[in-house]
Amino acid sequence: MTTEILKLAAFSDGDQGGNPAGVWIGDALPDATTMQEIAAEVGFSETVFAMPTGDGWRARYFSPESEVPFCGHATIALGAALASAHGDGLFHLVLNEAHITVEGQRQGGLIAAALQSPPTYSEPVDPSLLQDALALFGYTRDDLNLEISPAIAHGGATHLVLALNHRDKLRAMRYELEQGKRLMNDAGLVTIVLAFAETPRLFHTRNPFASGGVYEDPATGASTAALAGYLRDIDWPHGGAIDFIQGEDMGCRSRLRAEISPVIGSSIRVSGTARFMAP
Repeated sequence: MTTEILKLAAFSDGDQGGNPAGVWIGDALPDATTMQEIAAEVGFSETVFAMPTGDGWRARYFSPESEVPFCGHATIALGAALASAHGDGLFHLVLNEAHITVEGQRQGGLIAAALQSPPTYSEPVDPSLLQDALALFGYTRDDLNLEISPAIAHGGATHLVLALNHRDKLRAMRYELEQGKRLMNDAGLVTIVLAFAETPRLFHTRNPFASGGVYEDPATGASTAALAGYLRDIDWPHGGAIDFIQGEDMGCRSRLRAEISPVIGSSIRVSGTARFMAP
């Protein structure tokens, strides 16, 4: 095992883009305070800490400011790191609140990885929270795509989903970080998902992560799983899979794919590629 912090960009667009994640693998996890300090020092939106346990791996996720129950891009990074160290395969992960899997397959300089999310579910959003969220970004109800109504979506973590009716509205996203942090923490949100449907099976998304002290994530597997589960809940014509382009508007284009079974509430398979970054 190693206690070196590996750095990988998950959900890359070939050998570019992706969301950087730290990966710590050791024989025993440090205490929570130490993990929080390491995550803050690494400075990425999340660092995952993993240790072997039984026939799988115990995993915990930390942003620079807080622990989160599940992080998709860090899970993809962990799967890539495990495949690199132990060979291609399926790895069982024990999270704080769920059991999931991640698989990795080496493909030259890249590693293809896929996770199975925790179960998903969705619920209506409180009108006052919706109003506050619209005000945070300077949006109005006229900017929303009401075919995808605002909702709270869960898939291992909790997210607010706002679907916009124009690509330019997504591109122009701006907000004040401290205000966003207060809103997300008060509402128990890990992120807010802003989405534009170019076609029923191709979405552009942005993902403010103020609750973790991060203005925006360029690729977010947890919110992608939650959004895909919500789209299944509302009978969106997904055809079994949706491709997501994220990070493009922040200069870090990333690609994610969500495969959606017809079973309401079941796990979403989220896949992409990962690349190792310079130490």
